[in-house]
Amino acid sequence: MIKQYPGQFVTLEGPEGAGKTTQVKLLSKYLDTLGHRHVVTRDPGGTALGRQIRRILLNPETPVNPVTELLLYEADRAQHVSEVIVPALKAGILVLCDRYTDSTLAYQGYGRELDFKLILELNEIATGGLTPDLTILFDIDSSMGLARLHPSGHDRLEREALAFHQKVRQGYLNLAEQEPERWRIIDATRPLSLVQEDLRKLLAEKLSLPELVES
Repeated sequence: MIKQYPGQFVTLEGPEGAGKTTQVKLLSKYLDTLGHRHVVTRDPGGTALGRQIRRILLNPETPVNPVTELLLYEADRAQHVSEVIVPALKAGILVLCDRYTDSTLAYQGYGRELDFKLILELNEIATGGLTPDLTILFDIDSSMGLARLHPSGHDRLEREALAFHQKVRQGYLNLAEQEPERWRIIDATRPLSLVQEDLRKLLAEKLSLPELVES
């Protein structure tokens, strides 16, 4: 797809417990020290409407039909892209998004086994075809990732069976294999500082930001 906007769009993906949310927060602080303009957002929940949808989706007390789940994610995404992501990209700003369309393919496609063609069509409608310049997969074994989570803090998706999470992880690896030019994989089992170092190197290489790794 031809690049549409002057800003750069990076998405961060991974199974539960991979630590990507922590890593993007650390990266954001470092970008602040460099004075590099950027926006950190998340999918779902990057807008006021999205935060309400997120509460519904992740509430462990709320049963959600798989198709309903898919449509709620896409509704959140349509609002998110139009309200937050595209305006920032048009302004030439780097956008760092914690999850995006690939999460839906991994969780609802591979995990829930919903129709991939349907998911791809809905992703296209919700985003207007907007694809990331770079997608980083924080990869971790499902058992190890789930063990990192606080026992009393599990949301609805985190409480799914181990087999579900294993399908999600394998889905991510399959997606990365299908589009190697867009995806990069980081071993998220290693210490926080080493993962952050790799993250900065990948952004520096892919987005031509050498200052990210200069001492």
